[in-house]
Amino acid sequence: MGKFQPYDPAAHPHVWQSPQFDDLFGCPCCAPALGELLRQSGIDMELQARRFTRPPPRPEAAPLAIRNARILTMNAAMPDAEAMLIRDGRITWIGADGDVDAHAEGDELRIDCRGKILLPGFIEPHMHLASIALLARFENIGPLRYASFDAALARLHEVAAAAGPDDWIMARQFDPSLQEGPLELTADLLDGVSTRNPVYVYNASLHFGYCNSRALELAGITAETPDPAGSEFGRYPDGSPNGVLKGGACMAAVSRHNPALHGLDLVAACLDVFKHANKKGLTTVVDQGTGALQGRKELEIYRALRESNAMTVRFRYSLFNTLAEHWDQTELHCGDGDEWVRATGWKIVTDGSNQGRTGLQREEFLNTGGFGIAYIEPEVLNADVARRLGEGWQVVIHANGDAAIDRALDAFEHAAAQGRDIAGRRCRIEHCSILHDEQIERIAALGISPSFLIGHVYYWGKAFRDDIFGPDKAALLDRTAACEARGIRWTLHSDEPVTEMDPLRCIENAVTRRMWKAPDEVLADQECISVETALRAMTIDAAWQCHSDHEIGSLETGKLADFIVLDADPRTVPTTQISSIAVNETWVGGQRVH
Repeated sequence: MGKFQPYDPAAHPHVWQSPQFDDLFGCPCCAPALGELLRQSGIDMELQARRFTRPPPRPEAAPLAIRNARILTMNAAMPDAEAMLIRDGRITWIGADGDVDAHAEGDELRIDCRGKILLPGFIEPHMHLASIALLARFENIGPLRYASFDAALARLHEVAAAAGPDDWIMARQFDPSLQEGPLELTADLLDGVSTRNPVYVYNASLHFGYCNSRALELAGITAETPDPAGSEFGRYPDGSPNGVLKGGACMAAVSRHNPALHGLDLVAACLDVFKHANKKGLTTVVDQGTGALQGRKELEIYRALRESNAMTVRFRYSLFNTLAEHWDQTELHCGDGDEWVRATGWKIVTDGSNQGRTGLQREEFLNTGGFGIAYIEPEVLNADVARRLGEGWQVVIHANGDAAIDRALDAFEHAAAQGRDIAGRRCRIEHCSILHDEQIERIAALGISPSFLIGHVYYWGKAFRDDIFGPDKAALLDRTAACEARGIRWTLHSDEPVTEMDPLRCIENAVTRRMWKAPDEVLADQECISVETALRAMTIDAAWQCHSDHEIGSLETGKLADFIVLDADPRTVPTTQISSIAVNETWVGGQRVH
């Protein structure tokens, strides 16, 4: 194969350079691409679950005596400890190191932590399991790894050089909003990666895909190929396909020809996601969009995971509201499940993403105009919120723009007027990105709990300030300190695949509010919080938010023994180094999983 040639705009005049097309940077939560891929490829989650071969049962957890540790319990009644006894996966005692022998039974395996910092396992309150599992096998060429288009495609050139002649080169996370270079990857650009192998790249939004000429050839896409309903093949001026695939149907029309998809084991892929989460110190994750890909069949994947004897994180999930008629045909209720897998929420999406200019706003976006997109009408939202609260569900509303947050609060107030218990169900607003003072007052009055995608500050903060909103409105982004001051309980999340699950990175982002594209600058320093507050948001408050604080989130007698050992104390290292702290060990139910 030849040497990879960097991008030259003059050599590719047909490549789109304008950033005005909203969905290019849209939100992947409700993108149809992966569900359409499963449909066109004939991949059935229910059949996948049935075919999964269970591994042998794990041995019973040995009784443990954890000694010589600096334990940050996240239990306000006993914030610090030095030792802990564990039996049958639960904490039976916690306290001073000198008191261990008085409480031990004598058969415990003794572990000397040598003064390491030990705290409850982190909790990821918002991610998308099936999407991560499907995308995980593809090469990640996103901005976290490659700052520019040239660097990303140079990596794909290396992958292609090592691949077999018929292998598909699959990649993900290309994000032109954060990576320098063209805003589209056309076929001739990707032909620079390989003309022998089919090359396929997912835009980070999952609303777009890109492929090379070989992939178009294998898929049989030509100038005569009509566009499917609601989707579009990008074309050169002469009408021939240019490799840009707009919408789920066109994306799947190409990607389904990858034979490797038919060897996919989704249950095993989900277990791999859990193992990756363990490396980041996570012991519980929460899916916020169950059913978005294949409806009720996703529950069969969860059942197989629960029966696998191989789960290494605890799992909570919210049902996706667009599948309401399907969920209403089940007997599923909030709280169904056990300590490993449990239904906890009902998820409603009201708008898109602010970086994609589809978040619903009170005022027009800077430079481009437009107010964003409402995904649900107010009267429908009001009815859905009241109904699901009446059925006992925790209602979880995705709202990014300030106008979308207005509508979410209106819906909760409408439900409260009908006697619905908003605070008791620990209702949430997800992302809750642009937040005004009066909205914070309404949130406090209703007892709502926001969850902030704190990566918005780090990755897109400069774009929000300089291009999307302007400095005044950008200062209203992810107002953790203001909510803390008002006594509101809130959490931090990654929304992977939007940003990667990494609690220590989230903590650093919330504490420093530094911006990736302007590393010496801080966005709204009045919203910076303490390390202790951020740790609480990713442990006990996240457990409370997903109705699990009775069993996880703090280290205290009777709770499940889910904890991590860190190489350094996040409270004492420089705040800009928190994300670099190594997770030495992760334990779930008294068993080491990392």
